[in-house]
Amino acid sequence: MQYLPAVELEWPKGLTVTASVIWLHGLGADGNDFAPIVPQLNLPAGVGVRFIFPHAPSIPVTINNGYVMPAWYDIKSMDGGRHVDTEQIEQSAGWVHNLIEREIERGVAPDCIVIAGFSQGGAITYEAALSYPKRLAGMLLLSTYFPTAQTVKMDTVQTGLPALICHGSHDPVVVENLGLEGKARLEALGFSPEYKTYPMEHAVCPQEIADISGWLSKVLA
Repeated sequence: MQYLPAVELEWPKGLTVTASVIWLHGLGADGNDFAPIVPQLNLPAGVGVRFIFPHAPSIPVTINNGYVMPAWYDIKSMDGGRHVDTEQIEQSAGWVHNLIEREIERGVAPDCIVIAGFSQGGAITYEAALSYPKRLAGMLLLSTYFPTAQTVKMDTVQTGLPALICHGSHDPVVVENLGLEGKARLEALGFSPEYKTYPMEHAVCPQEIADISGWLSKVLA
């Protein structure tokens, strides 16, 4: 089975791992991008969590003049929202499924596994979490959108899966309307996502980290 290379952190150190968070970076970044946040997350007492921050492969990205950079999928144009390569999204979601299976083999129950993603990584989170055939703990969607809302083959086992959507109200990269559209798409599928907005651009802020911490504590407790 093919596994993406990744940064892995177990937190708090010394505890037996009973939960996992697979956290996907945005376009042009890598798995090191969100690793520094881990010590800032106040996790439930007694819960050992393995954080997995995989690296996306480097591919040409059309909207960046074909420049080769880490990306979960190609963005071909921004017309009408944005035109993306859905086959690459599905492939990347399959790689996430492989990481989930590896966590299960390591002894973590699927309903103790969270999928998280920022921007492009969040788009993969939508696809990977909703199409996975075993009930997960939740999905965390940061400054992102839901490009495969019309094509995702959702497994009914995920119906009502806890979801937290966070978005910057001043985001010029993924405008907040796209985040709200993702929320509406989930609601139409029978979900009740939590939605939080912050006065920031395409970034992460301290209040958001605190909210993520509280949400993780709730779904992993």
